Amino acid sequence: MALVPRHSFVSSGYFDRAYGDFALPIGFGQTISQPYVVAFTLQALGIEPGDKVLDIGTGSGYQAAVLAELGAHVTSIEKVPFHAEKARKRLSNSGYSVEVLIGDGSVGWLGNSPYDAIAVAASGPYVPEILVSQLRVGGCLVMPVGGRRTMQNLVRVVRSPSTQDDSHEALLPVSFVPLLGADAWPS
Repeated sequence: MALVPRHSFVSSGYFDRAYGDFALPIGFGQTISQPYVVAFTLQALGIEPGDKVLDIGTGSGYQAAVLAELGAHVTSIEKVPFHAEKARKRLSNSGYSVEVLIGDGSVGWLGNSPYDAIAVAASGPYVPEILVSQLRVGGCLVMPVGGRRTMQNLVRVVRSPSTQDDSHEALLPVSFVPLLGADAWPS
């Protein structure tokens, strides 16, 4: 994480706070996640060089940059076109090759599945089954789950050959912006 220039991924009014361990606003009711939570999420995913990863909720592009720095092949999906365009520029200007798409992250992106890992940076009321189905068997998803305006739990799901046997584990209490979409909270 020390190799990723976090100041390149924050809004201009927050450069002086870029390396603090807290979330910062990026506009449209979204935030760049707290570095500790990004690190915790990616460690829980067990990212290895060469892994194919779906990053849901691109936001500023910071988490996608950390994933790329870990050697992952990253596809990132963002609902807000303004954020997607800014993230593309920030990632490119920082030297990261990340595919940034505009769309509904709650339904994932079938085009590059199956994924080794899926990182979701917004909270849903449950883990969408369609996301789990886009993992390879043994693949891992980490996402915040819980109330729309209350604390949530960061949850890890490991896909098994039978969806009834997928393992679900609550990892950490967190607070994220809501995941909006067809298989999440309504807009």
